[in-house]
Amino acid sequence: PRIFYAATASGGLWKTENHGVSFRSIFDNQPVISIGAVAVSQSNPQIVYVGTGEANNSRSSYWGNGVYRSDNGGDSWTHLGLPESHHIGRIVIDPKDPNVVYVAALGKLYSHNPERGLYK
Repeated sequence: PRIFYAATASGGLWKTENHGVSFRSIFDNQPVISIGAVAVSQSNPQIVYVGTGEANNSRSSYWGNGVYRSDNGGDSWTHLGLPESHHIGRIVIDPKDPNVVYVAALGKLYSHNPERGLYK
C-alpha cells in the first residue's frame, strides 16, 4: 500500500513510494504524456504496463501511441506496439503470468482505423 501509481489523462504517470505523501513523475521521457490505463503485475509488482491516450472520449481528448512496459517499477520503459491505437481504455495482466496481457484499444475517436479492439 505504500507504493502506487496515479495515471493522468494529460499529465503523465506519477509514482509514490511513501503512501502518497509525495509523488514523482516517471513517464516524462516518452513521446506522449496522455495516459488511458495503467496496470501493475500481481506476480511481480516491478512490472508495470501503461496504455497511452486519454480514455475520456471527447473532442479535446489527447491521443497516445500505444502500450509501454516497465520491468523496474517505472524507471525505464519499452514501447510494445499499437502505435495507431490512439486511446487505450484498459489493461489487464494475467495474475500468474505478467507476459500475458489484454489491452482494450479504443482507436481513433471519430474515424476508422485498424488498431481498435481487444488485443492479447
